Amino acid sequence: MKKTLVLYSSRDGQTKAIASYIASTLSETMMCDVQDLAISMDIDLANYQAVVIGASVRYGHFQRALYQFTKMNAVQLNAMPSAFFAVNLTARKPEKRTPQTNAYTRKFLLATPWQPKQCSVFAGALRYPRYGWLDKVMIKLIMKMTGGETDTTKEVEYTDWQDVGRFAQEFVRLTSSTVR
Repeated sequence: MKKTLVLYSSRDGQTKAIASYIASTLSETMMCDVQDLAISMDIDLANYQAVVIGASVRYGHFQRALYQFTKMNAVQLNAMPSAFFAVNLTARKPEKRTPQTNAYTRKFLLATPWQPKQCSVFAGALRYPRYGWLDKVMIKLIMKMTGGETDTTKEVEYTDWQDVGRFAQEFVRLTSSTVR
């Protein structure tokens, strides 16, 4: 049975939830380890036959750990079945849910030496009550400018879980067609 690593970089927990959902789906056909990218920088990819990496965007940027990990491990990542998924609130709009139409994902893919075999973009969650004062004010301003939810008493989950499930199933097909 193939062993797959699912790494995530999450700020408020939605990317972690998506990574866990993907791992749960993958575990029907392969063994999966789920780890936080921030504490897994020295992981040995030789222990895995496939890798999925997910990362969230905050204020227009992925966390630095994503860039560092993919740069340090690009050769190994490019040699195995690998996938990337981005999570951001911009993707709440259907026209911003592809790697080609999501500016953050497109910019990352152009900047990294890693070329994932599969890539997707998922909408995240808006969790106003959980944010600190500054984040709440800044995110509300961004939402107002982009036509999003501005009621700071609300939590809104925009993630399309069926789309996440399709991504996981596509990754199963990708790994079953690749021999390592």
